[in-house]
Amino acid sequence: MSDETTTEATEPVAEADDTAEADDERVSETVDTPDEPDTEETEPDTFTREYVESLRQENGKYRQRAQRADELAQRLHTELVRATGKLADPTDLPFDEDHLADAAKMAAAIDDLLTRKPHLAARRPIGEIGQGATASGTNVDLAAILRGKAG
Repeated sequence: MSDETTTEATEPVAEADDTAEADDERVSETVDTPDEPDTEETEPDTFTREYVESLRQENGKYRQRAQRADELAQRLHTELVRATGKLADPTDLPFDEDHLADAAKMAAAIDDLLTRKPHLAARRPIGEIGQGATASGTNVDLAAILRGKAG
């Protein structure tokens, strides 16, 4: 009997410890500790309207310059591709800033594009440019033509 009472006595103690720990966890979860004290006395930094407007105008100028630089970079890229003479339409190669700095990367990109899409290659005329139906190189004799029609 003593064994039974001992085990019974220890079990409720273990349960009591578990509930005490659970209560401690609940209390620690519900207690909010403020990380920063609430200070309503401090005001946020404010700037004058004129200063803010001048900053906005300055920022607008920089945005316009950046946009203009992007447009010029696009045009330069297109002309560099056109200068290679490999593509019929230089805008077929998508813009990449690396192509402006390194001509080898641009050439590799063009070659890669042409292997994937050979129909984009520039066409080069071969042979005589004046191809087609042409008259023979004989001299025209108007007197022979008139004699042939008269008789």
